[in-house]
Amino acid sequence: MPQEVNVGLIGYSFMGKVHSHAFKDMSFFFPEAAAYPVMKAICGRNEANVSDAAKTFGWQSYETDWKTLIGRDDIHLVDVSTPGDSHAEIAIAAAEAGKHVFCEKPLANNLAEARAMADAVRNAGVKSMVAYNYRRVPAVALAKKLIEEGRIGDIYHWRAVYLQDWIMDPDFPLVWRLQKEKAGSGPHGDLNAHIIDLARYLVGDISEVSGMQETFIKERPIAEEIDAALGASTGGSSQMGQVTVDDTTLFLARFENGAVGTFEATRFAGGRRNGNRFEINGSKGSIAFNLEKMNELQYYNREDEDHIQGFREIIVNEGVHPYMDHWWPPGHIIGWEHTFTHEVYDLMQAIGGADDNLHPDFDEGVKDQAVLEAVSISAENKSWINVADL
Repeated sequence: MPQEVNVGLIGYSFMGKVHSHAFKDMSFFFPEAAAYPVMKAICGRNEANVSDAAKTFGWQSYETDWKTLIGRDDIHLVDVSTPGDSHAEIAIAAAEAGKHVFCEKPLANNLAEARAMADAVRNAGVKSMVAYNYRRVPAVALAKKLIEEGRIGDIYHWRAVYLQDWIMDPDFPLVWRLQKEKAGSGPHGDLNAHIIDLARYLVGDISEVSGMQETFIKERPIAEEIDAALGASTGGSSQMGQVTVDDTTLFLARFENGAVGTFEATRFAGGRRNGNRFEINGSKGSIAFNLEKMNELQYYNREDEDHIQGFREIIVNEGVHPYMDHWWPPGHIIGWEHTFTHEVYDLMQAIGGADDNLHPDFDEGVKDQAVLEAVSISAENKSWINVADL
């Protein structure tokens, strides 16, 4: 009999909605899971909004104080889907209360907080997961499999970009994502965090970095009202406030296995709504991925005969591909939201005792955070930084 895992979700806006969808759908598509989530309670400070979210998303109850939610005996798993400035306090309290912890990325706003969070879950003996959902794209999981099978040989290059354009308008207001005290950083922590985690997942740990950062628009109108669904402002005032995060961060990296890499994240790439792309070049071949075509993986094999050399397009929706046997017949694609369902499935498998290889846990989140911090230090000092020295 599968184990019931009562979930308490803290946060009801963009990521809260996405996580709710995943908790609701997992049992339907993965009925054989060792455990299944029960949507017990959702939490937010605005009672009217969180009450509406509970009804809309399908939660059994709601709370307006996260401490009350964590203190409930009927909560087994705490999902932290709040801005980064509250991750550490909530996650540490949840672990100390004996709850498993599922936390949005990046793990924290700085390395010290991330390490404290990892210590807390380790000391409490509870499960932890950081919500790096792109590991659960079937095409990315297939790329991991091809690399492990040696199909691209020794890896030489990693290059990745994560490009958005939603704050290019100078009149776009000063939302929380543009405030260092709330978000920790701009696209560096929001977007580079994803491609750092993918790089570590697919290529290996990063040893040293050299980075640069720029803020193009220094001041913006103070935000008046935040849209609960998007986490974005619906308007601004005539009063101006300082932008305290990066608008773009680029960096070079050396991996411990000798590979080299480039990373770029920005919110000023006009026309790029969510352009997450990477390419990996090895001694035997290459792999390329584009999130905007997330059901496809590009694969090149140098050992093919000369007359058929070139990248091949693998449509990753056959039942033999990772996760895909739980969805639709071949040729019927899945979407971005399904990656979160896969996350919840893997988390339930771990909590239910069917899989000890839960990743990325908080210890891996610390490694991602160390790279983020090393890049920021490098950009400030204009020097190479050894990640292990932090």
